[in-house]
Amino acid sequence: MDNLTHIIKACQKGKASAQKQLYDVFAGKMYAVCLRYSQDKTEAEDCLQEGFIKVFNNIKKFAFKGSFEGWMRRIMVNTVIEVYRKKQPEVLVDEFPVLAEDVKEEVDDEVISQEELIALIQELPPKYKLVFNLYVLDGFSHSEIAKTAGISVGTSKSNLARARQWLKNSIEDRVVQKRQVVC
Repeated sequence: MDNLTHIIKACQKGKASAQKQLYDVFAGKMYAVCLRYSQDKTEAEDCLQEGFIKVFNNIKKFAFKGSFEGWMRRIMVNTVIEVYRKKQPEVLVDEFPVLAEDVKEEVDDEVISQEELIALIQELPPKYKLVFNLYVLDGFSHSEIAKTAGISVGTSKSNLARARQWLKNSIEDRVVQKRQVVC
């Protein structure tokens, strides 16, 4: 039995020392997940704490089928979505016309850095950021996003297309700004 399995089984028995170990192992990764969806660091920290409470309350349900980290990540994402829905329920239920899906544009690595791209994703309007992160970064399908976020599949697709367009425009603006600095 590996160390993680031992820690999980001890958590399932309610041992606080094991809970601390589990938190220490996963807090950094799960904080990054929460931060991707949150408006700021404080909200991400709150979601992380709430997510770990849910993990510890439900850890007895983990049956060692599949990845524990994936199971935990799903709880964290659902926690952030729950917080988001409580704050902005009207934003998620707007129905938009479906726009072209999966428009793929390549970005030249010399044009924008990974750090700049991550910062732009963080600046997305909340309704677009949520769907973009779920679809692109966490691999949810549009039907999973619709069910999880309480929106229609069409809204999910529309928000993803609009997020991509927003990012494309923002990247183009950065490219123009960089070219003006060089000239």
